[in-house]
Amino acid sequence: MIFRRTLVREFGALALAVFSVLFAITITTQLIRFLGQAAVGAIASDGVLALLVFTALGALPVLLSLTLFISVLMTITRSYGDSEMAVWFSSGLSLLAWIRPVLLFALPLVFTIALLSMLLAPWALEKRAEFRQQLESRDDVSAVAPGVFKESRHSDRVFFIERFDSVENRLENIFIHSMRDGEIATTAAAQGFQETQANGDRYLVLLNGRHYEGAPGSRAYKITNFERYEIRIEDVEAAREAPSTKSMSTIELLQSRTPPALAELSWRVGLPISALILALLAIPLSFVNPRAGRSLNLILALLVFMTYSNFLSVAQAWIAQQKISPWTGLWGVHTVMVVLLLLMFYKRLSIYSVFRLRR
Repeated sequence: MIFRRTLVREFGALALAVFSVLFAITITTQLIRFLGQAAVGAIASDGVLALLVFTALGALPVLLSLTLFISVLMTITRSYGDSEMAVWFSSGLSLLAWIRPVLLFALPLVFTIALLSMLLAPWALEKRAEFRQQLESRDDVSAVAPGVFKESRHSDRVFFIERFDSVENRLENIFIHSMRDGEIATTAAAQGFQETQANGDRYLVLLNGRHYEGAPGSRAYKITNFERYEIRIEDVEAAREAPSTKSMSTIELLQSRTPPALAELSWRVGLPISALILALLAIPLSFVNPRAGRSLNLILALLVFMTYSNFLSVAQAWIAQQKISPWTGLWGVHTVMVVLLLLMFYKRLSIYSVFRLRR
């Protein structure tokens, strides 16, 4: 009992470290991606944090599944490297004795992965899609990031704002370039602000600026100095897209029962199942052959995890394309992995049996 508790604590400590690293990598890569989109004006800079949070929540089931697999694998691999497994086997205990402490550690995580996969991840992806739609429905002025040239939705204007104070509603160093009916209009102002009138119309008000207007190649340019210049801001309504199956709730998937919905459902159900199988598969995969080096089993384990994940993705795609039935797609890959699990346990147990007979 004490040994099992010690193992569970060791699993937990390593899992915390592994999850922290994986989560940090995920956050960093997604942050770089969203900042790059914000830099070119594809998304508003004030929407980066919300998109990052929703994306991180959606990735939690896969991260926890990988954390569980790596934690069990590295803990038992360390036991082989420190010769603890030799003491374990010489005392008459087999590799099967590791199953119970692994299950004690894995089952709560598998249950958590199931809840995240069925409830939290779809909700996070749905909210991310809704938030993206809100960003796309912003008017041209609100979508401009400070210090970045931004083209309007109709490609007839280019906006530039050097500084924007959302608290005081103040814009500084504004530049607007537009073309209409073969004429170019350029407006520059030192300051400005957004104003909403009583009827609900919104205007961009420019102060102390200059307006240039004329046709390219012609010397007939009109230059106007102004103290106040108003430009009406047109409201934009983003086109509503059909909801993705990834953002649909599990109840909606069950009610829909279309091939794409069943494919997504098989993925959500398969995540906790694969997490449990991988945790058990890590036991025989942790074997370290001193002659082959300690890293060989880690490479093999990584290949097994990637192959398993790819097979689940292929099965999901085939269910959506109606190439296989949902039942076959859901249980086919897991059945193959369970058979592989049994074969690997049989191989390891056979090796240890021969070793004991020789002794």
